[in-house]
Amino acid sequence: MSSTAESTLDERAAKLRDALGSRVVLASDPDYDVVRTPWNVAIDQRPFAVVTPESAEEVVAVVRAATAAGLRVAPQSTGHGAAALADTDLANAVLVRLDALRGVTVHPEAEAAIVLGGSHWNDVLAAAAPHGLTALHGSAGDVSVAGYSLNGGVSFYSRTHGLAVNAVRSVQIVTADGSLVRASAHQNPDLFWAVRGGSGAFGIVVSLEIELLPYADVFAGMLLWDATHTAAVSRTWAEWTASVPESVTSSLRVLHLPPLPELPPFLSGRSVVVVDGAALESDERADELLRPLRDLGPEIDTFTRIPSAALVHMHMDPPQPTPAATRHRVLDALPAEAVAAFVAASTDMTLFVAELRHIGGAIARPLPGGGAVSAVAGEYIAHGIAVVPVPEAAVPAHGAVAAFVDAFEPWAGEALALTFLDGGMDRAAGFAAALDRLRALKEHWDPRNVFAAGNPVP
Repeated sequence: MSSTAESTLDERAAKLRDALGSRVVLASDPDYDVVRTPWNVAIDQRPFAVVTPESAEEVVAVVRAATAAGLRVAPQSTGHGAAALADTDLANAVLVRLDALRGVTVHPEAEAAIVLGGSHWNDVLAAAAPHGLTALHGSAGDVSVAGYSLNGGVSFYSRTHGLAVNAVRSVQIVTADGSLVRASAHQNPDLFWAVRGGSGAFGIVVSLEIELLPYADVFAGMLLWDATHTAAVSRTWAEWTASVPESVTSSLRVLHLPPLPELPPFLSGRSVVVVDGAALESDERADELLRPLRDLGPEIDTFTRIPSAALVHMHMDPPQPTPAATRHRVLDALPAEAVAAFVAASTDMTLFVAELRHIGGAIARPLPGGGAVSAVAGEYIAHGIAVVPVPEAAVPAHGAVAAFVDAFEPWAGEALALTFLDGGMDRAAGFAAALDRLRALKEHWDPRNVFAAGNPVP
């Protein structure tokens, strides 16, 4: 690097230090490797600097300082979806970690909550449960509300209630000029439309108001068999999902589990096939609906009525940071040939998870007055996950998840689910018909392309 370039970098670093003080962590600082590391530790993101603000005012200061220093800004909450950001060069970007910006205020009479921008779903569920309420959360409680919701959000309630993005009533967002603005159906409606799908490409969301659901409990659980039963379970699940009402949302997974001491003995070192989900039905009706699957004789059956806050544990997502490669496709149909393709592809032991998630229903119906993304056009999501325990495993892991989803090419549609997007994929399909308007609004709200988002607006 030339001395001129080094001087420029030093000047930028000095400007950040002058404006933000000790909150700035640079590559030369001892804790840089800690604060730059996302939840998906397989992603080696190396931003110019990292800042962890604790208030909306500090976020404003960060954006203003970064732009004054000629740097871009990359918002990140937990880093579960960090692989999507891996396609972006962060060498001239300030990574804004929202870990410290957490808090939830529930308004039970309005069935709504105000959620700070770095809050996790566990925070929302803990605050909502005493009021007999829950939310359109995902399958992991430590995922951020803002990142998940504003990128769509597929919940185990979604075939009834639609994507989580449609539950967002308003946001407070720091825009590219360092302004803190409110966006809703009545204030800055164009920005509100864009951020519901365009997410971090338009600013840093420091709080959002979301609708809650009036469920104190829910009928949910899982059925588990040894993986030798994958073919029979998969055929039955495919036929079952073709007929169940929209009140039922479920997934089918084959798990290849390593022999780890932290796993319960019935899972450690095994390959199993699992159906899990939730039914917004009475116990009697839910039991009736489950009969075709229960007739296959699962060795474990946990389906019962549970507190709604416990639903987040049902899918058994890893509770600790995990290095992983993922890939997905949205399927328009799941005929017998596609089921056979799933059964064959799921035998790859490089995969940690081979999953089919039932969508359709309200997930597939665009919402009148919705944002840039209010639906996912399709009936199923094929989703592959492979663990990357060491850097040398990255290539075979990415190859395994790509091969898994490629097996469904004959039944794949044009849509993508933004919540599931990883690196190396074409984001345009996730925005679909909204892309042209998103581009125009990006030019209006962020003409200098300050914000580096995991799902960028081209």
